[in-house]
Amino acid sequence: MNAATETIDPDEVAKFEAMAAEWWDPNGKFKPLHMLNPCRLDYITAQIAAEFGREPGARQPFSGLRILDIGCGGGLLSEPMARLGASVLGADAAAGNIPVAQIHARQSGLDIDYRHTTAEALARAEERFDVVLNMEVVEHVADPQAFLSVCRQLLKPGGLMICSTLNRTARSFAVAIIGAEVVMRWLPRGTHEWNRFITPDELFSMLEGAGLRPVDRKGMVFNPLRWDWSVSDRDLSVNYVTASVNPG
Repeated sequence: MNAATETIDPDEVAKFEAMAAEWWDPNGKFKPLHMLNPCRLDYITAQIAAEFGREPGARQPFSGLRILDIGCGGGLLSEPMARLGASVLGADAAAGNIPVAQIHARQSGLDIDYRHTTAEALARAEERFDVVLNMEVVEHVADPQAFLSVCRQLLKPGGLMICSTLNRTARSFAVAIIGAEVVMRWLPRGTHEWNRFITPDELFSMLEGAGLRPVDRKGMVFNPLRWDWSVSDRDLSVNYVTASVNPG
């Protein structure tokens, strides 16, 4: 890559920077992520523990692992990873997110390396990680294939990437855009663009094209009766998450 901003879409960055102050408000514009976070964390911790032979019930099971949370926002995933013992770098292209994340981490007594930077800049600096968390980011970049290729460069041999996004289906349009943005008004209109959504097969193909080996994919399903999220082996029609390994 010749420039740090090659896969960054400035319009997409601006959308999230405008909402930066609300990251830690569970009833604000990021309410959907707060609701989804326990489900995401269950999947992430299980995959990391299995890949690196860690005991999830240990006090700090991820001690000694270096984790990159790319597109970290306010730190909703960076903080629990740090509590589990990992050395965490939270990176975001939206400058306004970083001070929000830094302040909350200090208030929580956590030492997290937050930086206003990009995947490309980290790759040029030859930063390497055991785990890359790439959550709800790939649908917002200008070139998903190039972005995933850079993320692979950031992984050590045998490293693990967890990548989640939205499927491009009629149901995802109804739920993620009409439901979340128009009916429930959880997110500002225009936060998501349906034509940017990526099917699981497309994402697996991109991961393989980046030199990664996909090892798992699951759906993340919202139950309106229980008002909670769960991981599903079968329903990937809206939100889904994948795990892939850098074979070296």
